[in-house]
Amino acid sequence: MKFQNRVAVVTGAASGIGRGLAQSLAQRGCQLALVDMQEAGLAETAQSVEATGVRVSQFVLNVTDRQAVSDLPQKVLATHGRVDALFNNAGVALGGTFEQISEADFDWVMDVNFHSLVRLTRAFLPSLKVSDEARIVNISSLFGLISPPGQTAYSASKFAVRAFSNALRYELAGSSVGVTVAHPGGVATSIAKSARVGAGVPSEEWSKQRDLADRLLRMPPQRAAEIIVVAAQANQSRVIVGADAWFGAWLERLMPVSYWKVLERGMR
Repeated sequence: MKFQNRVAVVTGAASGIGRGLAQSLAQRGCQLALVDMQEAGLAETAQSVEATGVRVSQFVLNVTDRQAVSDLPQKVLATHGRVDALFNNAGVALGGTFEQISEADFDWVMDVNFHSLVRLTRAFLPSLKVSDEARIVNISSLFGLISPPGQTAYSASKFAVRAFSNALRYELAGSSVGVTVAHPGGVATSIAKSARVGAGVPSEEWSKQRDLADRLLRMPPQRAAEIIVVAAQANQSRVIVGADAWFGAWLERLMPVSYWKVLERGMR
């Protein structure tokens, strides 16, 4: 798929991988419809691609707002006239074991990471099917391949993204719309620092988890985004981003039940 003169919708575009996706697509001559609830960050992303000369629109909204998501395709079409790609990147994180987090917090993670992705896909699919060549790119995670303790909600949401993407790909086979699911490993974004913490998590325990995250989140988000865009261009069904994600994927296949024992020793 060639992105030049195409139109891509990118959610979670105010920072991190979302900003990197916008920059990578703009360098390929792709028009952008940027979506995020952080207005200032969204404006910074738009400004960062100005030099490419591509047309950029900004939509400040919460992806969990059903009505806003339902209205978004018409707004994008009114501005750009078409939609050729949807990058479902918006996501949040939550710290704490299943017993340490509330039902409301668990539902919040599922709503942002999975349910909103499904709603956005449903909203934009009719417009994407009009395109002669279109792509849906869903951002899962390394934790959509492995499931570490303390990440029940986040991992559940990212496994759901993986399953949804795989089934949707088969359903859309033969149409003009392809589906790519991406599994980034440790990318140096602000997701860990901005994560919500379960009320039952002791502050000392959470501090240790954040220190560990700072050590493990190393890949620049621009690099991760470039890998994902290249995979989308090549019509890849799945892209694993980073050596840690590749290792996790390999280990899970080799030791599907006991892989965590190996990973835990390595982190120690």
